[in-house]
Amino acid sequence: MGGEDDGQCRGRMADGSLSVGRHLRIGREQRDTSIPWDSPVVRVVFASTLLAPLGISLISPGLTVIQSRFELTDAAASLIISTYFVTGIVLSPFIGLLEDRIGRRRVLIPSLLGFSLAGAAIAFVPNYETALVLRIVQGTAAAGIFITTVTLIGDTFAGAQRSAVLGANTAVLSAGAAVFPIVGGVLTAMSWNTPFLAYLLGIPVALLAYRILEEPPMEHGVHRLGSFRRVVDELSVREATLLFGSAFMIELLLFGAVFTALPFLLVVEFGVQPVGIGFVVTGALAASAVSASQTGRLSKRLSDDVLIVFGFGCVGVGLLVAWAAGSPVIIGLSSIVFGAGWGLVLPSIDDEVSEFVSLEYRAEALSLRNSTTFLGRAVAPLIFTALAPTWGYQQLLLAAGILGFASGLFGWRLSESLSNDTKS
Repeated sequence: MGGEDDGQCRGRMADGSLSVGRHLRIGREQRDTSIPWDSPVVRVVFASTLLAPLGISLISPGLTVIQSRFELTDAAASLIISTYFVTGIVLSPFIGLLEDRIGRRRVLIPSLLGFSLAGAAIAFVPNYETALVLRIVQGTAAAGIFITTVTLIGDTFAGAQRSAVLGANTAVLSAGAAVFPIVGGVLTAMSWNTPFLAYLLGIPVALLAYRILEEPPMEHGVHRLGSFRRVVDELSVREATLLFGSAFMIELLLFGAVFTALPFLLVVEFGVQPVGIGFVVTGALAASAVSASQTGRLSKRLSDDVLIVFGFGCVGVGLLVAWAAGSPVIIGLSSIVFGAGWGLVLPSIDDEVSEFVSLEYRAEALSLRNSTTFLGRAVAPLIFTALAPTWGYQQLLLAAGILGFASGLFGWRLSESLSNDTKS
């Protein structure tokens, strides 16, 4: 798990399997952590990633306005959010399969156009049912954007620079998620449908991708559903459990504790107004952007496994401090600690998946990560709100903090076990 110079340890045997040094990081000789801003891949990927938070953050401030427009119940209005994620859970693996079959560029450009046009069309729908159908289409396209962007980074960069670019990509995602709720609130003040017109920004990004993005060189073999077994074989069951399980758990804690439990707790216990809650959430996202931007530098000294474990440690600390806090200010500070941990975990997961899985199956592997991420986001509010009447939101934060520490400890033990296997 350390920072040994092991560039020669990981290679492929004649049968295509990975050598015993596969669990160690490769590319330690590559110490460059700069972001190549002149790279077409970086420009297209960052522009595409910046669109992704528009899917939720832009319209969530105006959810009650949409509810009034279509005369919906609370449950029906929430479907505007949840349907966006549900399709990604189910369809992400098929998108990854398609991407490995026909190429990254041929998936990204239609995804950008679909995301943009389906989202903007909601501004003109005559009824709620049509809006839901368009949200399903848009969520499917968003899954294509999420998968393709991280896959392109994994295809194009290696070693510490790949970690740096993945971290910067997560920072862009967090920064957009922090800013867009404010933008969405301003646009909603104009009319209920104005925020949806902002999705048209995806069209110039699609044109940019069409103009400057080149397809990474790769062999497009015949991929079937059974090829996901090859992904698991390349990762090993324990590595897949560590990486995909971590992706699910970090999103479960983020969307359950920070986006669900903390806002209710701040209102009920301290009478905090929505603007104050917004500052707490924005603080967490801003901290995640800062920590994610530093993963490239940290990866020169620490392995991805260590960064994932340390990130969960920050999550546990942040949630336990929030549980014990006696004021909104302390809760706000605790959310910053949580956000910093979240910013370390996601890019480290993507970096390790990109390292371990060959180019031919990389999109499929990252699509599985996307499915587990979307699953965590979709079920978290349901789980936390279902337990709240019995436990209370404050006790839920205690349980979530313990779960964060337990996830880090489990990841550490599993990582140590994998490291010992490669040495034996």
